[in-house]
Amino acid sequence: MQLTAQAPARPRPVGRRDTDGMAVASFVLGLVGLLVMNVFLGPVAIVLAGLALWRGTTRRGRALLGLGLGVADLVVLAALVAADGTFSWSIAG
Repeated sequence: MQLTAQAPARPRPVGRRDTDGMAVASFVLGLVGLLVMNVFLGPVAIVLAGLALWRGTTRRGRALLGLGLGVADLVVLAALVAADGTFSWSIAG
């Protein structure tokens, strides 16, 4: 009976998984930022998307969506500030 040694399985690099997580997080934060706290979530989404793209994420489309939504958050914030002159807004008007 002959025993053969198998090469150990190579784990996926942690850095790649982190960048994929950053891409997804930027998408989610950008999406949530359209509704609440866009002054904070918009820039965070932009930074996370930029880092994910710079590090070479496999979820490039998700990172680009997060980048676009982060920019949209800031556009919505600018429109709201221009409309009533404050950083706060309410549905009641």
